[in-house]
Amino acid sequence: MSAYVLGFHDIDKTRIALVGGKGANLGELSSIEGVDVPGGFCVTTQAYLAVVERDPAVGPLIDGLAGLRADDRAGIAEAAARLRAAIEALAVPEEIRRDITTHLAGLGDDDVPYAVRSSATAEDLPSSSFAGQQDTYLNVRGAQAVIDGVRRCWASLFTDRAVAYRIQNGFDHHAVRLSVVVQRMVFPEAAGIMFTADPVSSNRKVLSIDAGFGLGEAFVSGLVNADNYRVRDGRIIDKKIVEQTMELYAAPGGGTLERPVEGLRRHAQTLDDEQILLLERLGRRIEAHYGRPQDIEWGLCEGTFSVLQSRPITTLYPVPPAHDGKNHVYISYGHRQMMTDAFAPLGLSLFALLHDKLGRTAGVVAGDRFYKDVSAELSSSWARVATLKSLGQVDVLMANALRQVLKKKDFIADLARGKTSMLDFGEGGVLPMARQYLKLSREDDPNVVPELIAHTEATVEELRRGIVGKSGDELFAYIIADHDVLAELTFDPRSVAAAFLGIQSVNWVNKRMKAWLGIQNAADAIAQSADHNVVAAMGLDLLEVSDVVRAHPAVARYLEGAERETFFSGLAQVEGGDAVAAALHAYLARYGGHCGGDIDITRTRWSEDPTQLVPLILSNIRNFPPGERARKAERGRAEAELTIQNLLGQVRSKAGGRKAKKAAKQMSLIRHFIGYREYSKHSLLLRYEIYKQALMAEAAKLAAQGVIRAPEDVYFLSLEEFRQAVNTGALDYSIITQRREAHETFQRLTPPRVITSEGEVISGEYDAGTLPEGAMAGIAVSSGIAEGRARVILNMEDAHVEEGDILVTVFTDPSWSPLFISVKGVVMEVGGVMTHGAVVAREYGLPAVVGVENATRRIKDGQLIRINGTEGYVEIVSDS
Repeated sequence: MSAYVLGFHDIDKTRIALVGGKGANLGELSSIEGVDVPGGFCVTTQAYLAVVERDPAVGPLIDGLAGLRADDRAGIAEAAARLRAAIEALAVPEEIRRDITTHLAGLGDDDVPYAVRSSATAEDLPSSSFAGQQDTYLNVRGAQAVIDGVRRCWASLFTDRAVAYRIQNGFDHHAVRLSVVVQRMVFPEAAGIMFTADPVSSNRKVLSIDAGFGLGEAFVSGLVNADNYRVRDGRIIDKKIVEQTMELYAAPGGGTLERPVEGLRRHAQTLDDEQILLLERLGRRIEAHYGRPQDIEWGLCEGTFSVLQSRPITTLYPVPPAHDGKNHVYISYGHRQMMTDAFAPLGLSLFALLHDKLGRTAGVVAGDRFYKDVSAELSSSWARVATLKSLGQVDVLMANALRQVLKKKDFIADLARGKTSMLDFGEGGVLPMARQYLKLSREDDPNVVPELIAHTEATVEELRRGIVGKSGDELFAYIIADHDVLAELTFDPRSVAAAFLGIQSVNWVNKRMKAWLGIQNAADAIAQSADHNVVAAMGLDLLEVSDVVRAHPAVARYLEGAERETFFSGLAQVEGGDAVAAALHAYLARYGGHCGGDIDITRTRWSEDPTQLVPLILSNIRNFPPGERARKAERGRAEAELTIQNLLGQVRSKAGGRKAKKAAKQMSLIRHFIGYREYSKHSLLLRYEIYKQALMAEAAKLAAQGVIRAPEDVYFLSLEEFRQAVNTGALDYSIITQRREAHETFQRLTPPRVITSEGEVISGEYDAGTLPEGAMAGIAVSSGIAEGRARVILNMEDAHVEEGDILVTVFTDPSWSPLFISVKGVVMEVGGVMTHGAVVAREYGLPAVVGVENATRRIKDGQLIRINGTEGYVEIVSDS
């Protein structure tokens, strides 16, 4: 067997390093019974290495790509052109030429036409697709033409688009190597692509076929349109027949030509129904072999379907598991918690442990994210109404997506049933909470929330003291046992009632003020500077830290270049550093457990890396004068009090004194209780910070023992696997490698709000109403209108804002609240009326619109935009 050329019969899916993704797939396909694959071979990556990479002139040219940026089109074009010219001028060694010629002779005479295709080692893989990055040559005839095609394919590894793609996605140019597929061509009367999962809806039970006359490259390259057929379970459920004006065919002397489609064929169905169903069965056979949905290229020649390629569909979101044969509907936990990023496995494990202690299932995990099965809720008439109403407060698009599911009568008819979690309030059920709710509502005692907070923080201090000195198995047992305390706090009837009371008071005021006075979102202003809102206080307190830094210019200069590892030691060397360190330590003692995506314990906390706060501190210094914390808090309180007095005066005048008295009570409840809505997550993060410090000390020991390579490797273990590694001092490191690769793949996927057990992604929509022309619809969550420069921010580390900017982002969690201090409005892709970002926006009096689909892509950084937080839309005013 040659090291340079392998026939398809010598190749399977394990040979990617030698023949690339495309070549490995073709070899694997050739082994499937009943699948016709035109014969061929692969010129291996060993040939590429021998001829291209080891050439003394080409190697340095590849090295020269390292300094280029993905947006430097001119630089990429110049460097890539030099590389391609150098490669195309290389001589192919006699040994490789002989191997190619020998394999060609085994496939037919000199006049046999071939397709010569590039097959990169990072192409057509389960986790990534470089499809279209390298070149293909069709109808190549004769050994010399094939050899020339091989050399041109090698050169196409450095097309402008391929180089830019690798730079953008972080692939080393030397790490990606090229094999070349040489395959006998078939000249089909029809050809196309088949997706064994619907590429539009992602439904795994719907197969989609594109078909056109002639060679498939005509519509793959966008030259012509193709018919589309959709098939489910042996039944054609949809057809779209297009007019075909042109087809691609093989030219007698090599290459391809275009010719017009004549007469009745222009409007004819490319495949008849029997052929469509035969192709579906072929697709399902191939899918079953690979065990996952496939993107399949096919050709129909003299009544026989040939398969030209099959690759995994890399864009599908994983289907949450269901094992009962029933239909299920899942909603994204991340969209409800403002954390749509993938969790690392340790984070999944800790969060699942909490839900287990609460007596709930954590839901199912798909794509390293939690999903909740709401099939039982949708099956129940009363729970369905309550679920949709509750979700409408958190994410309107999610609630609307579920309404779309409910319209699918056939699907709903076979929906799984079971016990709903709607009344899951812990031991004793809903009754103790209801009693507390009525008591708290009647008494309106401003001391309740401080008492609840004091009790929770006493348990945190007990944890902090108790965990000291614990290690090994004792530590893991202690953390698991502390989750019982967490569960007790979570289900405390008084605590649940207090949080619920604040929310219901807001709803009551908004509903009555609109009905009685015609005023929308009246509670927004009332909630400003409300009592005990820890998330709002987080941003205000950072203003005080910023004032300390402001007093020491040398510290401000130091912070601009401060590094994580030496942050405090370097600070101690700077004039004023001790005072700033004291202020920061005090701040971190209160809020250090926060960070972006903080419900995943593996995320880097502020206490671990204070440099995350630096952009916010410097922004505060630029944008505000000293003493702004007190002024902002007082302005909020004054505006809230003035709003209450104005509203009550109008209610007395228009609706009477009795209704004004009820309204005054509800407004007082908002002031006393709405801030507590944000505390439960903060209290969880106080514990997470303590857990993580102890766990990472254990991870450091494992790294020192050589069990793992770095402490952060434990992020890719479950808590129990971590515990076993500590107990045994042994671990199969391949687990970490595989999970890290899978996690990186999942992180790139966009998680759907709602997905079914068939894999169908349901997108919610809302009535845009009478929006201004060109406006982007969203959900109004904090009233007011603001106009300013859009600052599109995806990570807090990039949070460089000026006063008057409008924050545009995917979602915010509590860690973003210090940033809200410096902006005049907020636009988010994810969220609802009662999510963290909305609550904080109302607290600070910022107009806010959420649920603006793809806002971070549709709005460009620096554009002048106008947001209407009262009606719920965003307008682009100008590009600068």
